[in-house]
Amino acid sequence: MTAAAPHVPVLLRPLLAAVAPVSGVWVDGTFGAGGYARGLLEAGAEVVIGIDRDPLVFELAAGWAGAYGDRLRLVAGTFSELDRLAGGPVDGVTLDLGVSSMQLDRPERGFSFIKDGPLDMRMGQAGVSAEDIVNDAPEALLADILFHYGEERAARRIAKAIIAERARGRITSTLQLAGIVEGCLPRKKPGQSHPATRSFQAIRIAVNDELRQLVEGLEAAERALVPGGKLAVVTFHSLEDRVVKRFLAERASEGGGGSRHAPAEALRDPGFVLTPKKAIAPDEDEIAENPRARSSRLRVATRTEAPAAPVDRTKLGLPLMPEVF
Repeated sequence: MTAAAPHVPVLLRPLLAAVAPVSGVWVDGTFGAGGYARGLLEAGAEVVIGIDRDPLVFELAAGWAGAYGDRLRLVAGTFSELDRLAGGPVDGVTLDLGVSSMQLDRPERGFSFIKDGPLDMRMGQAGVSAEDIVNDAPEALLADILFHYGEERAARRIAKAIIAERARGRITSTLQLAGIVEGCLPRKKPGQSHPATRSFQAIRIAVNDELRQLVEGLEAAERALVPGGKLAVVTFHSLEDRVVKRFLAERASEGGGGSRHAPAEALRDPGFVLTPKKAIAPDEDEIAENPRARSSRLRVATRTEAPAAPVDRTKLGLPLMPEVF
């Protein structure tokens, strides 16, 4: 990659193949370093609308975005409002979920447990921070965040250790928090992820309200897409992927069915067709090029002519969590 494109977009090649031929107006709802937007423009999109809530991404894009002229529009906001921010119907939507390499590589943003930095994790650089949650949330809420958002089995032990540490003084840095988590877990074995991975994921999801944003973003994409339009979503952990999988399965269903344990649902016109039906995983070549791709999954669906409709969120496997604060 060149200095103008420092990050490798995960699953870009299979994404472009799955949505081909690329044409018309596309929304890149998680603009980041611009890898997907560039790929779409070079594959034939007439216009790409790049949306991101992180103001830093637009500063970093200033050196190259102008080369695309009016074909690339950059908009500050969250992808949960992508239908409004796009300003009209679109032919495709891409979403690359989770934290970007660009954010991880900047310790001052507070996402990394490898390099020391302030305990922040705010993608939009405003609102409640990771430091606020770690130092002010009750022990039970901390444990719930770690368990439900990070699928961390040692959630209660880690929450108790955080409470004990903050009684001695405020927890303010990423390495300080990572050390607390590491002290609660067995020593890392070769090939295993860092012990703090799940805890940092959980706190980041809570800080940025990522699961609500995800569901609202999928609903917004359905509203924005024209018939035949494509939705492509890349996920990086099982919780995200489960929500996307169940959302698409629900919106691709015609209803009916039923059994002695559950009544039949009313028949309806599905809003999407799954294309393909199963998730696409990275191949060995991509994993070798970009180890971050290992856990990624791509799901693609094609919009039908049916009216958009809200999904029953009780069917998405969302954790039942109170408001953080």
